[in-house]
Amino acid sequence: MNTMWMRRAIERVRAAGRGLVDDDRGDVPGWVLITLMTAGLVVLIWALAGPALAGLFEQAIERVSGF
Repeated sequence: MNTMWMRRAIERVRAAGRGLVDDDRGDVPGWVLITLMTAGLVVLIWALAGPALAGLFEQAIERVSGF
């Protein structure tokens, strides 16, 4: 009787695992889109904040080298 319970439990785990694998396959285009959008945001923010960050860095270097 104990082995019958174990067999059923193993089959339930296998069935649940198959469902998880099947669900993830269709989500690849979504992850690609998220990755591309994130890269686009990084480029946009860098383009807007790049000159200000460069000025800030140069100012900090001048203050440190002044000692």
